[in-house]
Amino acid sequence: MALRVATSRAVAAASRRSAYAFVRQSNVVAPRCVPALSVSSPVLGNQTFPRNGSSSFMSTDSLEAVPPPAEKVVLPPMVYIAGEEMTHYASDLIVDHWIKPYFDTSAWEYFDLSCKARDESDDKVLSDAVEAGARIGAIFKEPTITPSASQVKEFGLSKAFGSPNGAMRRGWNGITISRDTIHIEGVELGYKNPVLFERHAVGGEYGAGWNEVGKGTLLTTYIPDDGSAPFVVDKRDLTDDHNVAVVYHNPYDNVADLAHLFFKRCLEANVTPYIVTKKTVFKWQEGFWATMKEIFDKEYKEDFLKAGLLERSGGELQHLISDAATMQLIRWTDGGFGMAAHNYDGDVSR
Repeated sequence: MALRVATSRAVAAASRRSAYAFVRQSNVVAPRCVPALSVSSPVLGNQTFPRNGSSSFMSTDSLEAVPPPAEKVVLPPMVYIAGEEMTHYASDLIVDHWIKPYFDTSAWEYFDLSCKARDESDDKVLSDAVEAGARIGAIFKEPTITPSASQVKEFGLSKAFGSPNGAMRRGWNGITISRDTIHIEGVELGYKNPVLFERHAVGGEYGAGWNEVGKGTLLTTYIPDDGSAPFVVDKRDLTDDHNVAVVYHNPYDNVADLAHLFFKRCLEANVTPYIVTKKTVFKWQEGFWATMKEIFDKEYKEDFLKAGLLERSGGELQHLISDAATMQLIRWTDGGFGMAAHNYDGDVSR
């Protein structure tokens, strides 16, 4: 289940319980300040909301007036990870007013990943949430805070906890973080046609180890599991008095899974695929592109050609440097494309 709150303005309006209502359509929760939509659901029944710039809106109280069903719909198990700030408040409104009265959520497992809860449990709540997510395989997560030094003092925390996202991705062997554009009939929000975005979700900077060091020599040594001889991956002399040494790796075993997911989604959405890396500078990213290209050529190219989806890319799967991809995201306002990006380059481009 995915709920997306469209704007912070809508959150503020919901908190004032003013003239906005949220309507579930195609897995999107959209603010009711947009032209009307016809909605059919077991909760709201068949309803049509005002169109053509009408100033009439449903209030949140109108939705609460809908009587609960005689028997709630039982929802399957899911891990619900709560965060904080405005999205947490908006999610509470949605769950309390529009989910719990109509659905049985007793199979959900709830974890509070607010800074205060992580501090009180010495971050055990994070490891418990990761374990539950791996066991159940269905997770909804609100945005969380990675506290800054000033927030550590403000919240009275015992220490600065790191981002929980890296631990989650490692624990769940995350293949991708998917982001799609939202399209509402009668409302132009940016792209005219769908845009899909996939970002490889494990390794990289989010899983980095680091320390502050002085002058000296830094060695990164690889010790194989098969008992063969260790070797030095990198050696460098540090001449500054103050340095930060950072070490990370990019796991590539599941890139093939990402490729299949991405190309199938692009075919279903009728969009042109592109692969995004910074491999001209970061040579280690070449393997990501090579795997994606090999799978595309062997298993998907013919289908894309038949669908006419490679005309804009010269009949081939194209690679984009992350800098160029960022510019195309601004230029290609017609949409109709998908991008699959190497880990951190996905952060830059999205």
